[in-house]
Amino acid sequence: MEAGMQKLNEELKSGQLKQVYLLYGEEDYLRRQYRDKLKNALTGEGDSMNCHYFEGKDIRVGEVIDLAETLPFLAERRVIVIENSGLFKRGGEQLAEYLKEPSETAFFVLVEKEIDRRSRLFKAVSVKGRAVEFKPQDEAILKRWILGILKKENKKITERDLALFLDKTGAGMDNISKELEKLICYCMDREVITGEDIEKICTRQISSQIFDMINAIAEKKQKEAMNLYYDLLTLKEPPMRILFLLARQFNLLLQVRELKKKGCPVKEIGEAVGLPGFIAGKYVSQAARFSGRVLRQAVTDCVEAEEAVKTGKMNDVLSVELLLIRYSQAT
Repeated sequence: MEAGMQKLNEELKSGQLKQVYLLYGEEDYLRRQYRDKLKNALTGEGDSMNCHYFEGKDIRVGEVIDLAETLPFLAERRVIVIENSGLFKRGGEQLAEYLKEPSETAFFVLVEKEIDRRSRLFKAVSVKGRAVEFKPQDEAILKRWILGILKKENKKITERDLALFLDKTGAGMDNISKELEKLICYCMDREVITGEDIEKICTRQISSQIFDMINAIAEKKQKEAMNLYYDLLTLKEPPMRILFLLARQFNLLLQVRELKKKGCPVKEIGEAVGLPGFIAGKYVSQAARFSGRVLRQAVTDCVEAEEAVKTGKMNDVLSVELLLIRYSQAT
């Protein structure tokens, strides 16, 4: 467990809570879980009058500060939750200044996916409270979490089928939770969850299908690459989103390849590009199948294909088709 999360758990357990918390990072599921834990710990049971929620980029900071300066009604604290505000990237200076000396009764829970650590607001939170980052979890943690849920439901799964399940879902705990719920309901009358159940019930993430598409390109399996593309179109996936994901994948592979070339271990590569270790290993293997020149050119071609569609020079479906044909044809 990350040090920040461990300290947060200790504070929740002891009740010795700080006045300001920032919960940030890629893992949506954990951010929401700890947002709710903090809100419940800071607010008295059934107290809706002293808990306030602000969401989005149009928050008026002056209004938030006025509320913070208002004494709570028949309670010790006034709790203010602010989510997805973007204030840790721009516009957070007023709140940063206020947090230097906030009202003793005002407590803040700030929740953001992305932040700028150089911002005044981040520095103010770090001094006055606690900032906790929620990164994608590694394979061992995810497996323990999944097995814990299955145990409560009196379900069992083999190591091989658990790996298949994670391959389908990816590392996002939100998606894992939803797919696991579907699987448990489907296997209601049986104790053991099988690979066949997973294949029937679990939806493969689009990121996994893009990964398979790039694999097919690397192996020059043109028909397979095209079939994967047409499958995504059948699922009503917009061609421009598929193109964006292909560009992102090629760019990610280029970064991974360069880091591997410098001798970085897989774990460090994963941390640098924002991938859990067990997924980073797959990316290292895939990146090794391309030269740096081909990956750079592929990124450029994706950008040019997008521009051609936006300027009306090419049809969106055809733009991706041509890209796939170009990179999957035998040389």
